[in-house]
Amino acid sequence: MEQLRQFAVKKLGYTDIDSNAVEEGKLALYRDFIKIIFLRSGSHIQVDFKEYHLQQDALFFVQGGQYCQIDEAVSNGALLFYNRDFYCVEIHDKEVACDGILFHNIYEIPVVYLEEAQSAIMQGILAEIKSEMQEEESGMEEMLRILLKQIIIRSTRLWKQAHQVQNEESRQDVEFARRFSQLVEAHYITRHSVADYAELLNITPKALQKRVAKYSKLTPNDIIKDRIILEAKRLLVHTELSVKEIGYKLGYEDPAYFIRLFTNHTEESPQHFRKSYQSAV
Repeated sequence: MEQLRQFAVKKLGYTDIDSNAVEEGKLALYRDFIKIIFLRSGSHIQVDFKEYHLQQDALFFVQGGQYCQIDEAVSNGALLFYNRDFYCVEIHDKEVACDGILFHNIYEIPVVYLEEAQSAIMQGILAEIKSEMQEEESGMEEMLRILLKQIIIRSTRLWKQAHQVQNEESRQDVEFARRFSQLVEAHYITRHSVADYAELLNITPKALQKRVAKYSKLTPNDIIKDRIILEAKRLLVHTELSVKEIGYKLGYEDPAYFIRLFTNHTEESPQHFRKSYQSAV
């Protein structure tokens, strides 16, 4: 059952995930929303070409613009979707903001795996959200925001525990990595080099390399190129733009250079990737 509450320009929605609720292609309707997806063990989900076959309950934190697809035949859980106007508190608390750790990090698509007790707590909060949305009580908007923030705070704590963020130095490193990730997200079309981002961060390229290496096996150059290639894949699969047009859209005026970059990164040409992906779905 899908429910949507709108408070002026602020929007928050909830829908159950099961074989009856998540119709094929329906997730595309929520693409521009920030999403928190709770899935039970045994569920299957794909987020931006990465597949997860869950062996335990988990929460996924998906930014607006990311593509995700849930195998509704085997999946069950819940989906929260909301816009930045409903929840964005970066001025007060960077870690749990709409651009916080769970939505901007350089390590992976943010997923938090849940032990049985942790899952029970999250399911309880989701049930409260679902119940609250069915009422017409005063203070509903603020209550829903408080419940949403509970999920984000608890999940941020679990993510930090899993990544051994235990002291002030490690917290500063994670905050630095988050800032780097945000800059890549904002500028990957126009800024393609490590030196570009080092300049934005007021450090040397070598210092950027050293700080990123503390928490990632990827180099800063890998992270920048991964983001460019991810967008190229999205455009290849979800638009009819030509390879030349995609390269130009991503800041490469020389189509041959863009094709070499994509091929070296993925071990297949853009044309072959498009054909193979479309034939598989």
